[in-house]
Amino acid sequence: MIETPYLLFLGDAPDQLSAKVGQGIRDWRPENAVGQFRLPGCGADLRLTDMTLEEARDAGAKTLVIGVANRGGTISETWKDVLREAMDLGFDLAAGLHSLLRDEPDLKQKAQETGRTLHDVRIPTVKYPIANGEKRRGKRCLAVGTDCSVGKMYTALAMDAEMRERGMKSSFRATGQTGILITGEGVPLDAVIADFMAGSVEWLSPDNDDDHWDMIEGQGSLFHASYSGVTMALVHGGQPDALVLCHEPTRTHMRGLPSYALPSLHELRDVALTLARVVNPAVQVTGISVNTQHMAEDEARAYLANLEAEMALPATDPYRFGAAKLVDRLAEL
Repeated sequence: MIETPYLLFLGDAPDQLSAKVGQGIRDWRPENAVGQFRLPGCGADLRLTDMTLEEARDAGAKTLVIGVANRGGTISETWKDVLREAMDLGFDLAAGLHSLLRDEPDLKQKAQETGRTLHDVRIPTVKYPIANGEKRRGKRCLAVGTDCSVGKMYTALAMDAEMRERGMKSSFRATGQTGILITGEGVPLDAVIADFMAGSVEWLSPDNDDDHWDMIEGQGSLFHASYSGVTMALVHGGQPDALVLCHEPTRTHMRGLPSYALPSLHELRDVALTLARVVNPAVQVTGISVNTQHMAEDEARAYLANLEAEMALPATDPYRFGAAKLVDRLAEL
């Protein structure tokens, strides 16, 4: 188990989106976030208290969590001095990067010298089956996006919270490092061998009560040249009964791919439905989740109203305005 509370390490993250792991923990498990540690030039700010390692230790922090999700998931050499010093001061380290803490010789040696633990949450710990496509009991909702990092995890978490508040049966199913750090369990899907990815999603969302919803955390985008494979595994392994379309309207191009424009929500709806019907012919698109954080409130509300009129679907920013509209539609299924 990863000891809480955390000091969230943002390093030299160039922008807010690069610190989405830390942001997710701050937003959904604020009681676990003592403060943040930033290197000079860091472009991200979680609006937590900036702390030194000593201040965080004295405030009770037990684990330094790398709150950065950079392209390629690498451990920067510029972070190493802080990571080693943190272990000297009694911190464990936790990360969800593709590059593993335990594979860095200097960090592994320091952990052995200090008796600290290195937690790599992006390592599969289960021997997952190959997907069989058999229909499972219970209901499943999957968020699919026009791009990466548009709010698919926030959508599932917000809907799960709303459903629980109503007394509905719901479970958030984490499929990425941030979700796993928030909930303490899940499948690190993009680290699973490709042949077993869809099977791991079947394993994650097994048979359940007929009125129980699994809110499956989305990953990547069917339209993203780099990460579409992980999305396909979720679509086919998840066998969703409901799809929620996720979008960030101020993007000028796909994340990390400057020459690729985002698809329209109409394109996303049609492609996602076509692929999801392979494993569940009854699947429906039930709503639209829009990340409006870069829009003024009146602009955001007008945009959402226009979307509802255009696509005949409930549309909201579930983190900013609540997930009630999206849950209302699920309750009708």
